[in-house]
Amino acid sequence: MTEPRDTRIKRMKMRSMRRGIKEMDLILTAYADRNLSLMDEDGLNTYDALLHENDQDLYQWVTGQANPPVQLADLIADIAQTFQK
Repeated sequence: MTEPRDTRIKRMKMRSMRRGIKEMDLILTAYADRNLSLMDEDGLNTYDALLHENDQDLYQWVTGQANPPVQLADLIADIAQTFQK
């Protein structure tokens, strides 16, 4: 059974809020609140994949301490830009 779009977005917002480290909670919650409802299906799929990544890796990617995987690079750049504002 396919998950309805609004349920999927709510689930991803909750997963954005409840990470492992507080910094990623704050960064991803702000990003999710601003962007998830505007994303197409491919964007939601990419964001969902990002939510399966380790917080320490995500934090290093968002802060530019390490290079993200190619498939997440554009999304990480967008999150980093939002985070820096």
